[in-house]
Amino acid sequence: MKDADAVRDLGKMSEVLEDYSPIQVGTAGSHAGRAFTVVGRIQLRYRAGIWNEWYLLFDDGQAGWLGDASGQFMLTIPQPNGWTRWPAFAELRPGQNYLVGDARVTASDVREADCIGGQGELPFRVGAGWQARVADFRRERDFLTLDYSDGEAPLLYKGYAVTLPELKAQLLRDEEQIKTSAGKYRGRVESLLCPSCGSAIGYLPGMATNLVCPSCTARLDATTPQVQVLEQGERAERRNMSLPLGAVAKIGNGSYRVLGAMVRVDEEGSEWSEYLMFSPTGAFFWLVETNEGWSRAQVLDAWPVPAEPASLSVSLEGIAYRKLYDYEARVEHVVGAFDWRVARGDTVRVSEFERGTARLAAEWNTDELTWTRSTPVALDQLRAWFGTSAPKLAQAQPSASPDMFGKVGRCLLWLLGLNVVPLLFNFSGVFFLLLLGALALALPAMLAPGSD
Repeated sequence: MKDADAVRDLGKMSEVLEDYSPIQVGTAGSHAGRAFTVVGRIQLRYRAGIWNEWYLLFDDGQAGWLGDASGQFMLTIPQPNGWTRWPAFAELRPGQNYLVGDARVTASDVREADCIGGQGELPFRVGAGWQARVADFRRERDFLTLDYSDGEAPLLYKGYAVTLPELKAQLLRDEEQIKTSAGKYRGRVESLLCPSCGSAIGYLPGMATNLVCPSCTARLDATTPQVQVLEQGERAERRNMSLPLGAVAKIGNGSYRVLGAMVRVDEEGSEWSEYLMFSPTGAFFWLVETNEGWSRAQVLDAWPVPAEPASLSVSLEGIAYRKLYDYEARVEHVVGAFDWRVARGDTVRVSEFERGTARLAAEWNTDELTWTRSTPVALDQLRAWFGTSAPKLAQAQPSASPDMFGKVGRCLLWLLGLNVVPLLFNFSGVFFLLLLGALALALPAMLAPGSD
């Protein structure tokens, strides 16, 4: 049950999972010229993971919430709901546009979640069995939430996607505090034995809530006092990934660790690898390896316009991107730790858009829609980031089309043929010089690996 009469201390309510969030009760900051203090938190679990909602009190007496999920933050303020019409919760679909009040927005998340813990002071008392039904919407940096938890008439919250530097956040937990407290209610461990097959799994407690055993692919829930098996796995064929789990990259002044990795495949059978990178002081991002090379992908705070994946073009920060592809992506292989539940066979729809070397990608399923922006990363840059922690990366060669050398050879022979025709009618010593020069260029290309 939920009692909204007054701000209450939760006392003996279930303890929250101390995770990778740098925020804590007592963190202070400001937004739009108003100072605030974090005074409480609730933690919610949905079928794919957990997230935090931090309760804020502003100096002028107004309250707000700071959503915290996967290193992204959304600040919202309760608003009066004077509407007579609103979309029904059961009809909402991620990726669809809706008219909410006088704003046209895109649904990003539609979730039912259980409150699993609380801390500090909150505007209501949360008891066992309380379930939240919430839908989030986006338009560029604008963020809107409809909370259907108390019935068909939703509560309304409006706000923005923000960053901690923008909030001038102070009294944050530092990297060492996060490491020493993360996952404390189940004991601080750096590795555990898979309950399914007994193999050792290395992970950062509290910094990822779901694990996939590298040996048997069993899925494990790391948000409970006892790490539990979600789904039994089978002995998996080991894949020799370019970036091993635990490899550390030195990027700028920070250190990022490979937490998890997965191989995905599209309908045509094309495969690519994705590596989840984590730093306690930075947001998650992905390193993506395809047969065209490497790229770095970051989940977007500001969404493109329009944000519907079916659009033929979208605009981000005034720059237009044209649509490239629509396809389904399926998880073929997965290992390591993630901040949501992922398993082999999971599928999403993907729409890709391009502008120069940069790409935008919309990924969505029945629960959520996300947008990412990716830019190329040179192999030499990756080697500089990872050093000796990724030995296979040091041996990798720049990718090239398998048929490139054969095409070069055929092109040179074609040019030779064009030049031979007039020389047949003007035979001289020049012909032999031209023939020797052309063969010197064509033969190495034709004999190289990949030629035909």
